[in-house]
Amino acid sequence: MRWTVKPKPTKEKVEKLAKELQIEETLAAILCQRNIETFEEAKKFFRPSLDDIHDPFLMKDMDKAVHRIEKAIKNNENILVYGDYDVDGTTAVSLVSAYLKTIYSNIATYIPDRYNEGYGISYAGIDFANDNNFSLIIALDCGIKAIEKVAYASERNIDFIICDHHKPGVEIPKAVAVLNPKRTDCNYPFDELCGCGVGFKLIQALGANRGQTITDFIPYLDLVATAIAADIVPITGENRILAHFGLQVINSHPRNGIKALIHQVKKKEFTITDVVFIIAPRINAAGRIKHGNYAVELLTEMDFDSAVEFAAAIEIFNADRKVLDKKITAEAFNQIIENEEETRFSTVVFQEDWHKGVIGIVASRLTETYYRPTLVFTKNGGKLAASARSVKDFDVYEALEECDEYIEQFGGHKYAAGLTLLPENYENFKQKFEEVVAKTIDKELLIPEILMDAEIDFSEISPKFFRIIQQMAPFGPENMNPVFKTSGVRDNGYGKQVGSDCSHLKLNLFQGNNQKTYNAIGFGLGKKIEMVENDFDIVYSLEENEWNGFKSVQLVLRDLE
Repeated sequence: MRWTVKPKPTKEKVEKLAKELQIEETLAAILCQRNIETFEEAKKFFRPSLDDIHDPFLMKDMDKAVHRIEKAIKNNENILVYGDYDVDGTTAVSLVSAYLKTIYSNIATYIPDRYNEGYGISYAGIDFANDNNFSLIIALDCGIKAIEKVAYASERNIDFIICDHHKPGVEIPKAVAVLNPKRTDCNYPFDELCGCGVGFKLIQALGANRGQTITDFIPYLDLVATAIAADIVPITGENRILAHFGLQVINSHPRNGIKALIHQVKKKEFTITDVVFIIAPRINAAGRIKHGNYAVELLTEMDFDSAVEFAAAIEIFNADRKVLDKKITAEAFNQIIENEEETRFSTVVFQEDWHKGVIGIVASRLTETYYRPTLVFTKNGGKLAASARSVKDFDVYEALEECDEYIEQFGGHKYAAGLTLLPENYENFKQKFEEVVAKTIDKELLIPEILMDAEIDFSEISPKFFRIIQQMAPFGPENMNPVFKTSGVRDNGYGKQVGSDCSHLKLNLFQGNNQKTYNAIGFGLGKKIEMVENDFDIVYSLEENEWNGFKSVQLVLRDLE
């Protein structure tokens, strides 16, 4: 691990903010590092307000999208709400279809089959629309590169409204409206919305056209917060506001589907991290193991008892997913060990019987272990399909663009992408991808980095200090839980390895002559037990731990040396 301290802001800025907010300079410095430098910016940060949600009509083509939907309603047309099978796609479909059904009845949903149709808009989906007399398709979390598919639909008198957030190509599909804040010709103030977020802007615009205000849309924010958490978009700006209020909905009045999932795990208060690790995998499991329709049915179910039944079925899918994940990850590790070359800057593995629904998770596991750009391939029909994952600061999407001569289709983000190619192109692609990564990656990026916000002593962790850290949530990309370094700590002698395989580390730490101890947990750090016999340094974040009704501050260790 590389331990890197974030650049310190200027002393003048820190002192000024600390004085204005009446907080410690350490906390003021952390805020300045996050571009919060004035009292007004801090107020917006600590007190998110729905008043700061942007006008949806600032997004290019929004007026066209609203006009086309209103025209469809007026003419009694059938509208198909179409979305991808992952969390972002299924929550977006659930959100838009649920809202449209409050104002119009001729609404149906469509989630493509992961195995037979693959990612994004499919010809099969358009044929379904054509066969069932749909004249308007609203595509969510996909479609920005579907130029041929949109043209195919147009020949059949089917219009498209595309709501996407993926990086556009040079050409934009000739749809009635293309809503994507990442369009170069779109001046929307915030371009990091997820697909469900773009869908939310669409229903917000439709509502504004009908005299509704932002408060009318608060009940939909549990879906938006779930998508923001799952799709790992920056939790800054508008996303932070949507996530903040969405978590309030999840913890107070969630829709029946989310309530049923929460009911199964029996947890009181959910954070963004809980959404990432508890709610999102279960929604994802439907599309991975069975079909994304299960997720949409769960998230739009109006009867709680029926939602509980859907949640129970999805729990089984999630259990199956875990078994497959473990098996395929082990097989992938074996492949890498058997074929390991001396110097390799990427990981590319393939086995034709690997389950397509879990190769993305396996790619993440391999990236965590070997820390290099990773692709996991399986066979899907007559083609090979892969999930790509990357390391911090390396753009795997751009690397794939360099290999496009061997690729049939691809799409995604900087850190995660999907692609298909013909079997005969696999070896050439694998070689080219390795060449591109080797040529373009900064070799330092192949060593995992821990970014530290500040170095502190345990004596600085006062109740007020911890309370302000908590108020910085929801945490996520570009607003991570602050990471601290503390030097010269000791274990009180009760430190031990925990977990069924002793892979975790549980310590009771103190510093210097201060005998106040802090419980500390280090996930995956069990092998470092020998280091705790003498003084050592730690990198950690702070979280609240509740045990038998008693709350205390716990250190979550990232590393120690």
